[in-house]
Amino acid sequence: MGLVLVLLYGFLAGVKALETGISAFGDEFAASLFDNVTHPFAGLMAGLFATVLVQSSSVTTATIVGLVGSGALPLEAAVPMVMGANVGTTITNTLVSMGHIRQGPEFRRAFAGSTVHDFFNLLTIVVALPLELATGFLSRTAVFLTDLLRGSEGVSGVAVESPISAAVGAPIGLLESALADAGRGWRGGILLAVGLLLIFTALTLITKTMRVLMAGGIERSVNRILDKGAGIGAMAVGMVVTVLVQSSSITTSILIPMLAAGIITIQNAYPVTLGANVGTTITALLASLAAASPLGLTIALVHTLFNTFGLLLFYPIPFMRRIPIRLAQGLASLTQRNKAWALVYVGGTFVVLPLVGLFLLA
Repeated sequence: MGLVLVLLYGFLAGVKALETGISAFGDEFAASLFDNVTHPFAGLMAGLFATVLVQSSSVTTATIVGLVGSGALPLEAAVPMVMGANVGTTITNTLVSMGHIRQGPEFRRAFAGSTVHDFFNLLTIVVALPLELATGFLSRTAVFLTDLLRGSEGVSGVAVESPISAAVGAPIGLLESALADAGRGWRGGILLAVGLLLIFTALTLITKTMRVLMAGGIERSVNRILDKGAGIGAMAVGMVVTVLVQSSSITTSILIPMLAAGIITIQNAYPVTLGANVGTTITALLASLAAASPLGLTIALVHTLFNTFGLLLFYPIPFMRRIPIRLAQGLASLTQRNKAWALVYVGGTFVVLPLVGLFLLA
């Protein structure tokens, strides 16, 4: 566990380096950096495509937290990006299900079990994004909670650097001092590169380390709970396992072989997926500890609130719970009859749609 703590420190230092690097470029750079993604749909597509590229919503959301914390990215523009990152991360278990594409009924069950995560996130966006744009219910609630949690340091108060932010910022401050004679562009570019490298490397190693430490335990925990039926227990397993391994993709991907084999049903896998969806927000909350500005915590809370809102909307009421499940089963039946639809769906949703959206709104 000592290695995990060291890696966690490296992750937080990466967020701090990213924030410092953006600031080093100056206010004009920060203001112009996201001129092309001010449209909510463009922000949504940017978050989706960035997550597809790095194969980790944790990296994307941690980067967004750093950008918001530095003032480079307005909170309003970051909210759709976080929503898009939530969709982008679901490509992993969908690709895992493609390994069963030659197995007929097995593929149908695996593909349905993987795409129920997609449909859940997409449906949550369809409801939450218009509500957020009209009322700001997510960002307003997150600001309220930030003020509550950070008191005088809250969004409405005066920002004071937290002890954790100061601790992880010490080596970054030394690096910035060492680069004092370099031009503003070089200094900012190096700090940005260091920050992104630290975030990506630390999260990758944390995920691998925790997966090794929990090898076999994940599957046993999921099986033990699912043997007793689905529900809150399955949701809790999905959440806890995701927090521990820092990857919702691992949690949801281990369900795919069990779904394909018919060991568990999509109805039992669904709450595990929803728990993993909430559990993955811990990364952004951790990243906010390194951000000097309280707005870093605010956007991290938006991520948690968004996923919690979706869970409350599409799980407690049986009719609503069945919507993403039936959509996933319908798409899976279609792809079983014609495998080309699987490629059309994956390519269209995760590549073509975000690229077209960004191109048209840039």
